Amino acid sequence: MSQHLPALIIIVPLLASLVIAALGWVNKKFCFPLAIISLGMSLYFSVGLLCMVLEKGMIKYRLGGWPPPWGIAYNVDHLNGLVLVVVNLVAFLNLIANKRLVEDEFPEKIAPFYTLYVLFVVGLSGMVVTGDAFNLYVLLEIASLTGYALIGIGRDHAPLSALKYLLMGTIGATLYLLGVGYLYMMTGTLNMADLASLLPEMYESKVVMFAFVLCLTGLFVKMAFFPLHAWLPNAYSSAPSSVASLIAPLTTKVMIYVMIRVALTIFTPQYSFVELNISGVIVWLAVIAIVAGSLFALSQRSLKKTLSYIVIAEVGYMVGGFWLGNHSGMTGAILHIVNDAMMTLCVFLAAGSILYKTGGDSFDDLKGLFRKMPFSMAAFVTGALAIIGVPPTCGFFSKWYLISGGIEAGHYGFVVALLFSSLANVIIFFRLFEICYYEPFADHHPHEAESPSFNEAPAGMLVPLLVVAVLLIVLGVYTGDIVTNIIQFALPAQVI
Repeated sequence: MSQHLPALIIIVPLLASLVIAALGWVNKKFCFPLAIISLGMSLYFSVGLLCMVLEKGMIKYRLGGWPPPWGIAYNVDHLNGLVLVVVNLVAFLNLIANKRLVEDEFPEKIAPFYTLYVLFVVGLSGMVVTGDAFNLYVLLEIASLTGYALIGIGRDHAPLSALKYLLMGTIGATLYLLGVGYLYMMTGTLNMADLASLLPEMYESKVVMFAFVLCLTGLFVKMAFFPLHAWLPNAYSSAPSSVASLIAPLTTKVMIYVMIRVALTIFTPQYSFVELNISGVIVWLAVIAIVAGSLFALSQRSLKKTLSYIVIAEVGYMVGGFWLGNHSGMTGAILHIVNDAMMTLCVFLAAGSILYKTGGDSFDDLKGLFRKMPFSMAAFVTGALAIIGVPPTCGFFSKWYLISGGIEAGHYGFVVALLFSSLANVIIFFRLFEICYYEPFADHHPHEAESPSFNEAPAGMLVPLLVVAVLLIVLGVYTGDIVTNIIQFALPAQVI
């Protein structure tokens, strides 16, 4: 069975989603167990694939036995093997943590919710493993359409936010597809390996350059790279908590992975970084993204909206780090894909627990939470410290690589932006800690103040949250092993 893992990681949850949809008409209580089993199997397969890659190198799989370019190839190497584990781990832990929340928020839509949830993970996993540029677009649309529906299933402003996301997302996907169309027109193939072998002879062509720019711009829209970010804050803050804690950690990170794959695999590093000569512009755009995202986050009075703008700044971290074009910057960018996915999952799960117990996520709803929800707040503090970049949490180490890359490249604007963002995060999170710990302030003698009663989140929500918080420290401790055994093999031999 091991030789079929690249296909099983897609087929198993895809078939499960169809069964879950059918079970909704029979008995909804079986929907969650089937979703958990299918995603648990996907996680097991992804870990198995990464272990195989570490042992044997790149794994190539032909769907249906058809050789490319006639058939679709799935290729798993060190880079996407790592991202695949992250995608399935986040989806699995988030599904467990939000069982209670889903039952309370969507009692009549449990089957559609789990169907969309599993299909969303199928789309992301497929985007990560596929070796076909058009197949990537198809899987991108599967993930996007299910993402729109998952957000739109919420209440209040969620449907409108989903519509805005759909409009922007459609523009991004169309730009990517147009770019792929031009590449096909020039080469006659959609297989990424074939494109990589055929394109170098055509690098003087303006059509090829235009195709690259179209693909890149489309991906920038999909990852909410500032100033193409307008869809993200409302989409993530209006989405149901169980959806926000899935989409926020994964969507932007997978898009950044695809950007890396396009720049390094379909095209060559020499072309992407030297011949096009656009890396300097992109890094400065990343600087603006980091600063703008941090400033917008500072101005918010809603927890989820604040976290959403922090995600925009983090996108700037990874895009800027990669386009620095040196090994330190690229190492930091890839490592931050892993770290930021887990950090974002941690703080959004904590926000979901807070919203579940308090009924709101405005700063006024956070008063006294350290006394009411000490364990949830402990996990939230861990996630916040990781985002700030405090050792030994994982966030410190990816920021270290990113700052080192900025110094090596002589791009001190990027370094200053990272330090500014870290300082902004300190202000944001310590302001939140102050509200959660000290407020409500007593108007009289402190001994006469009423002590808020203990009102912690249910164990089913709390245990996965604490597991994620612990993982932030574990990832930090094992950063050296991750870089040495995985990420260094994902980097090109020569960069600028």
